Amino acid sequence: MSSADAARRLGEVSDRTVRYRIDRLIESGAISVSAIVNPRAVGYGVIADVWIDTVADRLSQVAASLAELEQVSYVAYSTGERNLSVQVYARSNEELHEFVSGTIARIPGIARVRTMLVPRTVKDVHQWHIPTSPDKGSITVTTKEENR
Repeated sequence: MSSADAARRLGEVSDRTVRYRIDRLIESGAISVSAIVNPRAVGYGVIADVWIDTVADRLSQVAASLAELEQVSYVAYSTGERNLSVQVYARSNEELHEFVSGTIARIPGIARVRTMLVPRTVKDVHQWHIPTSPDKGSITVTTKEENR
């Protein structure tokens, strides 16, 4: 959507104001602008969630090693029964198996790996919006300037 379209939808706001506000949100780190690749459209039709248990003193090293791998789109610390949550893209089930049982399993500090295929994604991170309904929770986004 162009800033002119956004200004029209908002009403009583110029497209220059919309551009300025977007620039401030980008500069503050509240938003970023990027293209989102559809993995399936470029041949990566197999998606898996991988949960990893690590040796206690190797968590950060394992996470950093996983984050360097091209097939890995997401790495996060988790609480509960698993130490790390990872999302992996592959071209086939065979490629996924080799990547998980070969590449991932060989990373020093990994104690156990569990993999689940994701046959369908209903909502992805780029579809998330800031909650605006009071009953669902709400947050206010401010820039660094507004916090002064």
